Amino acid sequence: MTDVSGDDKKGKKGLIIKIAGFVLGGLLLVALGLGAGYFLFGNQPPTPSEQIESIIERKLQESGQAPPVSTAEGEAEGETGPQRQVKPTPTAETFVTSYYEFPGTFTTNLMNSRKFLQVGIGVSTQYDQTVITNVDTHQLSLRSEILGVISEFTEEAIQGKAGRDAIAAAMRAAVNAKLEHLEGFGGVEDLYFTSFILQ
Repeated sequence: MTDVSGDDKKGKKGLIIKIAGFVLGGLLLVALGLGAGYFLFGNQPPTPSEQIESIIERKLQESGQAPPVSTAEGEAEGETGPQRQVKPTPTAETFVTSYYEFPGTFTTNLMNSRKFLQVGIGVSTQYDQTVITNVDTHQLSLRSEILGVISEFTEEAIQGKAGRDAIAAAMRAAVNAKLEHLEGFGGVEDLYFTSFILQ
């Protein structure tokens, strides 16, 4: 029967103590890391937007426009204060706008002037694609109508934003009138200038 010497026992005991020390040291480092992380990141002051929301909510509660928020103590005791009510928000119907740009430009002389107006034109509608198809199909006829409208305006009448808006409105009315005559429905809601040159 062999006898385990005292040195072997001390060596095993020392090894166990070292392993326990490493484990405890590792756990201590993890705990310190978690504590430092919470201290640095978990306890942040509110952002400016959160502060503004808090002030607005407090003012609404003070004026009686919003119910007071129940405290954590009241909730712990089983008291439920007034609950926030959800108000339905109306949803606005949105429509898709379709655009069409006439190829090329329109150039014609102005009334009682030696100057020419050259414009690029686009139209838009929130009706279905039929309106855009009609504009494209009757493009030749619509070009004639638009040139006729331009020739009815004087140089002075198209000056400034108000002048451009007036000629655009007249063109839109002429386009819709022609489409109503040809297809039974206009549908062009806006007319835009992609270029506008007086020369």
